[in-house]
Amino acid sequence: MKFPSFFIILCLLFITSACNSSQRKYELKAEIYDAENAFQKMVRDSGSAKAFYYFADENAVILRDTDILIKGRDAISNYYPFVKNDSVSLRWAPDFIDVSDDGTIAYSYGKYVWERLQSTGDTLVHTGIFHTVWKRQTNGKWKFVWD
Repeated sequence: MKFPSFFIILCLLFITSACNSSQRKYELKAEIYDAENAFQKMVRDSGSAKAFYYFADENAVILRDTDILIKGRDAISNYYPFVKNDSVSLRWAPDFIDVSDDGTIAYSYGKYVWERLQSTGDTLVHTGIFHTVWKRQTNGKWKFVWD
């Protein structure tokens, strides 16, 4: 009789643990979604240089143009104009987010739209797919390590 009771208790503990783990993962995915939104808002409000510097891990890398890798937070910031450019718009939204089981690494991907109003009055539009890898910092904030 002791074996079935022990087995039931063990199963209940396992189910409780799995539910807590699923809830935690859901919360971490929500943090990444919020980080993506805050990143996009800072690009819109303060410009790309400031936003990419703020959200980049110290050793972050971005892939741009024709397979150019830009390494390090300072180099990434320097890649972008320092002035907010109201003729440029960048929007994106994650279609998928996942987080490692230990909650230290995450990734997201989705679609982006980059638009620039040209002097002719026409709008140049570039669309594509983004993929961002996020790393949880010691202070609990998320910074990207790859974009």
